[in-house]
Amino acid sequence: MNLFYVPHADGETFRLTSEESRHITKVLRMTKGGFIHVTDGKGLLAEVIITEADPDALQVRVRSRETLKRPSPSLHMAIAPTKNTDRFEWFLEKATELGVSRITPLICEHSERRSVKTERLLRVIQAAMKQSLGVWLPEISEARSFTEFIQNENTGQKLICSSSSTESCKMSVRKSVDTLILVGPEGDFSASELVMAQKAGFNAVNLGASRLRTETAGMVAVACFHFVNA
Repeated sequence: MNLFYVPHADGETFRLTSEESRHITKVLRMTKGGFIHVTDGKGLLAEVIITEADPDALQVRVRSRETLKRPSPSLHMAIAPTKNTDRFEWFLEKATELGVSRITPLICEHSERRSVKTERLLRVIQAAMKQSLGVWLPEISEARSFTEFIQNENTGQKLICSSSSTESCKMSVRKSVDTLILVGPEGDFSASELVMAQKAGFNAVNLGASRLRTETAGMVAVACFHFVNA
């Protein structure tokens, strides 16, 4: 099944974006009368028929639709952007495939990258959602400073990954509980950040004996949550 993203799929007929339209008509070579599946990234899964194969604004009519429940529990990953943008985008792609609910770029004391282009990141997760046949698009938040972030987040379970902790992440994640996990830059969180987080109700956990890159650490954390709640 090929799945396409349509931000606004209201009504019985609508048009796809130029990017999706070109892929359908030029790459897949689909024509009027063909069937495809679309999602709005908000739970919609619809089968539609092509009524006008315009390569710039393909038009479709809904044949059937259903709204799937948002995955529960939710996972919010707050992670420091890597210096190498490709590595951070790799993390976004894989985290989306595993069903992360929200991602916040976290600017820490030891961060090497202090700004991100949210629009570019959004394109990455849209592609990953379609590839994995998901219908819920993760929320990408604007980059926030560590201090501001921990003072304003109140998710059910709050974990912060640190090599200095003796508590295992995979043993700490609780089943069926909305979870927020913080992953720092490759230089780890600073000592003051760890103290600040613990005062804000975060439990420090480790991801094993190996020294991990930021994006690898992020994926280990996502995997811990995914397998506990699979």
